[in-house]
Amino acid sequence: SRSVVKADSRERFPEQVSTYYNLPLIKKAHWGWEIYLYFYLGGIAGGSYLVSTLADLLGIKKASELIRTGRYLSLVCIILSPILLIKDLGRPLRFHHMLRILKFRSVMSLGTWGLSTFGILCGFTTANQMAQDGLLTWFPPLARLMKALPVKVIESVGAVFGLFVASYTGVLLSSTAVPIWARAKHVLAPLVLSSALSTGLASLSLLLSFRGKEQQEILERLENAEIVAMASELSLLASLPRVLGPLGEPLFKGQLGILFKAGTIGCGVMLPLLTRLSWKLTRKPTPRTVNIGLSSMVLIGGLILRYVWIIVGRASADDPKAIHYYNDLEWKGKTSKR
Repeated sequence: SRSVVKADSRERFPEQVSTYYNLPLIKKAHWGWEIYLYFYLGGIAGGSYLVSTLADLLGIKKASELIRTGRYLSLVCIILSPILLIKDLGRPLRFHHMLRILKFRSVMSLGTWGLSTFGILCGFTTANQMAQDGLLTWFPPLARLMKALPVKVIESVGAVFGLFVASYTGVLLSSTAVPIWARAKHVLAPLVLSSALSTGLASLSLLLSFRGKEQQEILERLENAEIVAMASELSLLASLPRVLGPLGEPLFKGQLGILFKAGTIGCGVMLPLLTRLSWKLTRKPTPRTVNIGLSSMVLIGGLILRYVWIIVGRASADDPKAIHYYNDLEWKGKTSKR
């Protein structure tokens, strides 16, 4: 079995570290608001597509509106995601050049291909839905072609790529040299995935809440799934202090710490989870206003989660003490395996 050196309060965090001419030891990410939304919308796209696909493949009764909403929602989000990414890159050709070759050792190359493949499959699935809804009657040959697509096969493969897109951002962050991201490499991808599922479910629940009482049965199923997703997310969040140790200081202290604990952990996960469970105990349907409020809180908490992780990554990259501490932990871990 692999021996892992745990980062906790017993490990000594260096009090003072000098750098060469006070230059940063590593480069920090200079991402703007476009990347926050790109991470966020990509998670919603993958989560909502997975939910709609499972509802279709499992043949859940009265789920036609859920399937339709999930397909349209995932398409809108996955169209906006590369637009935001390309805008942050500055030059559209940079995204195009990533598609010239597939590098299995490059997380960014895999992400570019995964995002593009998921977008294509999502487009075919939604085109089939548009044909069924009569939105392609202006061109009958196209409508017939889209209806003839093997949509169950397409959405089955698309769901796999949807899972990849939903968790990819966590893998991307943890594969860098930024201490707090790299230290959370075993937690960050599952955390991002569980957040993508909870925000995807919350988006669908929010949209279906405006469709009337005929969606009550489906909303109850979505609530059950939300409880599982939020419980998983909360357990991963609870493991962060022990996993990160002193490296997690910028995540839990200061203004960002308040935003993370209050916005994501408190209002984005714990409060909606406890409220959902309390309504389940009463065995009464959740009122529409309460459902809208809880879903909105989950969505806001998911956005804050991605924003905070990017900002604390910058703080961690600027801290030479954190870099030396993480490198020391990695060296101890490697020597203990020999």
